[in-house]
Amino acid sequence: MTDQIFDLIGALFVLVGAGLCFGAAVSLVRFPDVLSKMHAITKPQVLGLICITVGITFSIRAWWAVGLGLLIVALQLMTSPVSASMVARSASRSGFVDEAHLNVNHLADDLEEMGYSRDGH
Repeated sequence: MTDQIFDLIGALFVLVGAGLCFGAAVSLVRFPDVLSKMHAITKPQVLGLICITVGITFSIRAWWAVGLGLLIVALQLMTSPVSASMVARSASRSGFVDEAHLNVNHLADDLEEMGYSRDGH
């Protein structure tokens, strides 16, 4: 009976995680600009991967699976914010960000202080 409960909990976590990953994929197609796509993709994708990892760990029920799951989650939480930040900086420097829709643009101010201009000089 306990095995069936763990399998059910694992399946529910995998289902929720798959739904979150699907939501991230839909937002990739539906959102208009780079920054909104990036924001909508990174948040549910990370949570979806965490849910899938927890679900698989519940289904396997082994100590090594817990350690591997923690490693996967830790690496995802360390790399996702950094990569999203790099994509945002690249999009801003390449001119793909519509600055009229931004309330505050700290990156443009910092780049201007360093002497960076849009034409690359």
